[in-house]
Parts: sequence; structure tokens; C-alpha cells
Amino acid sequence: MGVVGVADEGVLYVIVCAAGVAGGVGELVAGAREAGWEVQVVATPAALEFLDVVALERLTGRAVRSRYRRPSEPKPPRPGAIIVAPATFNTINKFAAGIADTYALGLLAEAPGLGIPVVVLPCVSDALVSRAAYRRSVAELRAEGVRVLSVDDGGAEGFPWGAAVAALPGMRDSGRRGGRPSR
Repeated sequence: MGVVGVADEGVLYVIVCAAGVAGGVGELVAGAREAGWEVQVVATPAALEFLDVVALERLTGRAVRSRYRRPSEPKPPRPGAIIVAPATFNTINKFAAGIADTYALGLLAEAPGLGIPVVVLPCVSDALVSRAAYRRSVAELRAEGVRVLSVDDGGAEGFPWGAAVAALPGMRDSGRRGGRPSR
């Protein structure tokens, strides 16, 4: 299905959803690279309109992906970890429900079963956070070992991209590029 290839524990997938702050994901990517991760950006189809794809590809050295590969294309490495940021109400609920109707959600559907650490940084309004469906989804994801951060992590300085990188296992603050994070 979505997560294919041999695991490369030094590769981080950053899954980007369609939210107003998505254009700032380069900050997360830069922080992850500084922490030693090789980054693969995966965008939901709707998120592509929010991103500077060319700049992200320059920053990562990899094509931004938003669809399943064709049979003739090489298998990508399996990630050592995944960050979903900004994670929308829709994506969080679909992830918890096991819905895999996009490449990004297909990756997420398999990750817990493969033991791939997942950090979710929500970008969800207070009105949607108060919904029972959202609270239930967050509880279900946490029960499966997914690290769902609080929507207010990071305070008033803007969207807390750094909180997602800081929540990753392993390479945080190691200063090593290409090393292997611990689980």
C-alpha cells in the first residue's frame, strides 16, 4: 500500500495538510534537517496549493510527493518517523478511522502497524477541538502510540513547528546528519 521499501531510520516523512499555515512548513523541514533527518515532504492533494513546492524540493533534495508511485518508479525508503503538520480536523479524524483515500492517509494508515513513530501537530480551531469526534480521534490515536500534540503547544509565537521536531524520537539535538534515531 503506502509505506514501501526498506526502512531508512534517518528519513523523516513530513505530511502536510491544507491549512493556512502550511506555507511555513519549510521552518519544520529546516529544523528537522538541522537535527539530522533526511526529509521527504508528502502533501495532501489540497495542500499543494498552499506550498512553494520548488523551494521545498530545493531544501530537501527530494520531489514533493502527493500521489502513489507508478509501477515504473522506484520505491521510496520507508521512514524512520513521520510528522503530520499542520494536521487538519479532517486528516486527524480520517487517520483515526483508518481511512486511506489519499497517498498521505495511506502512509498514516500503515505507520502504527509498522511501528513507525508518528507525531501529529494539529491546526484545528477551538470550535472543532470541542467536537466529540475530534476528542475521540485524538484518544484513539494516542492509544495506538501516536504522539498528538496539543493545539496550543508553543504558545503565542505563531504555529509551533519546532514542537513537532522536538517531539521526535532519537536525533533531536544530536547535530548528526545521516545518523539513526532511536525508537
